[in-house]
Amino acid sequence: MNWGDLVGRPQPNAPLTQPTTDANGVMKKSKPSLANAMVSSIRNKKWRPSGPAITQAVDGTITVASYNVHKCVGTDGRFDPERIIDVIREISPDVIALQEADQRFGERSGLLDLNRLRLETGLLPVPVVSGPKSHGWRGNVLLFREGIVRDVHQVALPGLEPRGALVAEIDFEGRSSLRVIAAHLGLLRWARRQQADVILGLLQGRAEQPTILMGDFNEWRLGPGSALTRLEPVFGPLPPAIPSFPARMPVLSLDRIMANRAGLIAHLTVHDTLLARRASDHLPLIARLDLSKVED
Repeated sequence: MNWGDLVGRPQPNAPLTQPTTDANGVMKKSKPSLANAMVSSIRNKKWRPSGPAITQAVDGTITVASYNVHKCVGTDGRFDPERIIDVIREISPDVIALQEADQRFGERSGLLDLNRLRLETGLLPVPVVSGPKSHGWRGNVLLFREGIVRDVHQVALPGLEPRGALVAEIDFEGRSSLRVIAAHLGLLRWARRQQADVILGLLQGRAEQPTILMGDFNEWRLGPGSALTRLEPVFGPLPPAIPSFPARMPVLSLDRIMANRAGLIAHLTVHDTLLARRASDHLPLIARLDLSKVED
């Protein structure tokens, strides 16, 4: 994601519009702007959770995360996959969804050392059918620490860009089963709406069960034209919008983690460390899940 992609992007859950009047003197709202989004986000920064994510194990909980690794190119312009692995080690997640973890064109080669990641974190990739050098599906890599993975589906999302979603069910050994959807939505507003509809359509044809949807949604609007609003009937009420982009001064809530069960997400924050601010243009978004809600 680049700043040039963000023209006109407001912050989702903030007062971004100023009332105006039409020719008849009737009050109306002006369109939200990126400038208002940034100002509102900066003003509200002290009320948002930030800093290193709390990853100490708590009985009956697991840690999940979403992280757009920006093809392992940091805010300093350096390609450094090892920094990404170091950030993941800081987070210590049980499940993590990565976006932009493969090259976008050509052979779409994977960019991370998955063997080192396994040795240092215990994380294994959910298996996918893709190119011989790819690690994921259209840049999406879903990793888990323990459990049994089943019913994996790779979904091509509509739009002009090669966007996709990974769907997997993870049985946590002797505890609970959770459906995880990892997705990266497009830059175009009409495409994000269609992509949200495809994700909801996937769930309609499946048995109802606790589900987490997470990824870089590139979405910032609420209202009839928003992909977030489309998702809300299943995954609402939406968790708080926590800015994660750009990493050096996060003002936009492009990354999201949401659940279809009330109380399943017990805690939500960004992982905001000096290393995370350098490693990618997004900060990782972290959620603590209460597995007792999975069993209800």
